[in-house]
Amino acid sequence: MKTIQNFFVKYMALIVLVVALISLFAPQSALWISTSWINYLLMVVMFGMGLTLKPESFVLVFKRPKDILCGVFAQYTIMPLLAFALSRLFGLDAALTAGVILVGTCPGGTASNVITYFAKGDIALSVSITSVNTILAPILTPLVTYLLLNTTVEVNMMSILIAIINVILIPIVLGFIINRFFASITQKLVDLLPIISVVAICMIVATVVSHNAEKIYTCGFLVLSVVVLHNLLGYLCGFTLGKILKMEPAKIKAFSVEIGMQNSGLATSLAGTAFPTLAMATVPGAIFSVWHNISGAILAEIYRHWD
Repeated sequence: MKTIQNFFVKYMALIVLVVALISLFAPQSALWISTSWINYLLMVVMFGMGLTLKPESFVLVFKRPKDILCGVFAQYTIMPLLAFALSRLFGLDAALTAGVILVGTCPGGTASNVITYFAKGDIALSVSITSVNTILAPILTPLVTYLLLNTTVEVNMMSILIAIINVILIPIVLGFIINRFFASITQKLVDLLPIISVVAICMIVATVVSHNAEKIYTCGFLVLSVVVLHNLLGYLCGFTLGKILKMEPAKIKAFSVEIGMQNSGLATSLAGTAFPTLAMATVPGAIFSVWHNISGAILAEIYRHWD
């Protein structure tokens, strides 16, 4: 089992990339996976992460609220400004600009927590930043979007709060409680968790790619370039800021991943409802959903060897 676990962790990036390519060029191979499964797959991964957490993890985080506040500030400044700058630099049209900026103004996604887990980063800090950013999203996402696009979007606060409770908090708390009272049993399952997580990520990537294959074909190299740069610059800015703040490596990893990875699923959904006449506005979010899982897997492998 340990050998299988090491294989999945070591080659996660390659496995995710192969799954993405197969789903892109043969979308029918993954269309059987419903998009409604995505949240459930994430819940499984979050439950697994909860099994690895201990009370002192969160105590340490809330003893240093500065880290969370810096994460919130960085999330709603760095990524939106990068999105705006790249849209102007590449001369994107109105629809694609709206889509890219919505990706930038959305909070970090649950995928960032999974990648932080694989990167041996500070999971408690990652989950805390994701939670606070998501709770603030109904206010800050429309506000920052308006400042950059001079138009507004409606964010359903209740649906976001329900989503974060169901997808992130409940599974993690359940895993945390079970680990607290049945540690002897859960420790025997630890070797299985990375395997389950990689399979879940692959299924999510396959779902997103296969159901958006035509849109991805349409956008071409231009939008892909913007999305890749947006994501990679986010990682770099998060890493640099963590260094400036003199964080320890585990926190820098969490900070870098948290800032670089976005809730692109939310961005895609908002683009469809906020800009119904701009069909291509949903494309950047769909591509980001695929790319940040691939880049996150690669980054996790790099970070695993940095302590």
